[in-house]
Amino acid sequence: MILSDTSNNVREKKRAKMSFNRMNIIIILCVCLNWDCSEGAQEKQRRAIDSHTIQLSSLFPSSSSPCVLSTRASSTKSSLHVTHRHGTCSRITNAKAKNPDHAEILRLDQARVNSIHSKLSKKLTDRVRQSKSTDLPAKDGSTYGSGNFVVTLGIGTPKHDLSLIFDTGSDLTWIQCEPCVRTCYSQKEPIFNPSSSSSYHNVSCSSAECSSLSSATGNSGTCSASNCVYGIQYGDQSFSVGFLAKEKFTLTASNVFDGVNFGCGENNQGLFTGVAGLLGLGRDKLSFPSQTAATYNKIFSYCLPSSASYTGHLTFGSAGVSRSVKFTPISTITDGTSFYGLDIVGISVGGQKLAIPQTVFSTPGALIDSGTVISRLPPKAYAALRGAFKAKMSQYKNTSAVSILDTCFDLTGFKTVTIPTVSFYFNGGAVVELGSKGVLYAFKMSQVCLAFAGNSDDNNAAIFGNVQQQTLEVVYDGAAGRVGFAPNGCS
Repeated sequence: MILSDTSNNVREKKRAKMSFNRMNIIIILCVCLNWDCSEGAQEKQRRAIDSHTIQLSSLFPSSSSPCVLSTRASSTKSSLHVTHRHGTCSRITNAKAKNPDHAEILRLDQARVNSIHSKLSKKLTDRVRQSKSTDLPAKDGSTYGSGNFVVTLGIGTPKHDLSLIFDTGSDLTWIQCEPCVRTCYSQKEPIFNPSSSSSYHNVSCSSAECSSLSSATGNSGTCSASNCVYGIQYGDQSFSVGFLAKEKFTLTASNVFDGVNFGCGENNQGLFTGVAGLLGLGRDKLSFPSQTAATYNKIFSYCLPSSASYTGHLTFGSAGVSRSVKFTPISTITDGTSFYGLDIVGISVGGQKLAIPQTVFSTPGALIDSGTVISRLPPKAYAALRGAFKAKMSQYKNTSAVSILDTCFDLTGFKTVTIPTVSFYFNGGAVVELGSKGVLYAFKMSQVCLAFAGNSDDNNAAIFGNVQQQTLEVVYDGAAGRVGFAPNGCS
């Protein structure tokens, strides 16, 4: 009997041990399932965070695609639709006109970058000389480039709807006006005739506004029968000359401004074909944000569409600004210029921060620009970005460079491409992950390139260009001296 009890006890202990082991295995399996502890799952999850997989067809949108309107522009009272100048959504697209090819866009882009660097170099030289003058020679006066993005607003009484390139690197707003004294380039909409507007007034050449032209355009105002005459020349030798005037500007039915200073150009030439003129969003007192500061407090935001068949928005004031916007202070490098300066402090590729010394960014400084297409980086920073990006793209065949873009891939035969995430780190803790369309520039399936270029000189400022800004909400808060970013800005 004692022997039997002992045997039973041993069997019970074995059963209890086996049950305990089974329970442990079940618990471990549950933990693994809940925490995704398999190496394969962890790797898959890590890849999803550190990379984008996109349809290659999305890099080559059809010219016949229907226009998709931004919900933000449609639902906010102080918003304008932003369209690509040569796209499906543009009211000035001319089916017969030949759009500039990629080579021409990149050539004009480099001309704009050269002009920006020249302007900043002139400012730094003047600072060293302790000069208070902000006058610039006409050849350095302003920047233009390829002018990709357009908004439409009303000018005059009765209002005429006119399509203008908007530019954060320019201050003076101007349009073509009748009569064309020497020459006017071809534009899609009727040229504005000031004699048909009851709210048009010329500005006196003895006025404070006329005196402000030197900082806004790089050229002092002159007189013609006591009326102020402006002249602005761009880096590619395009120009506009005419009268400085005041006029009624209508953004939307509930956002109307009387007495806005603008240029009424009677002699205009250059690469503005199709558009009526330019909307200056820079930092000078003659810029549109400065002139409407009493209403909008120098705040505006935009989202640039990722393709020509979508619209983005340009919104004035704080209405609708995302709560997820992360801000960085405007840096001092651009003080005394139209530009909005940034302090870049780092870049990451595929979730890994690149080993770039801080001085590589801080020595030349940086700025954000709506008119520069391809972002420019200091040589050492670009070399680090290029090396890390190529390593992550090793499964794709390298191919020849195109113009300023030297890191290109042949994606023939692929339907999708997986690219590493690229993020920028700014002073103040703002981290901006670029959208998937903000990393590549596609020429054709056999030539898809990294959409960055290196500066030729360590002392040239970095420029955060408009390819990288696409689909982001970019907020300019001039009153608080800061620029902010948020994802998914067009929706």
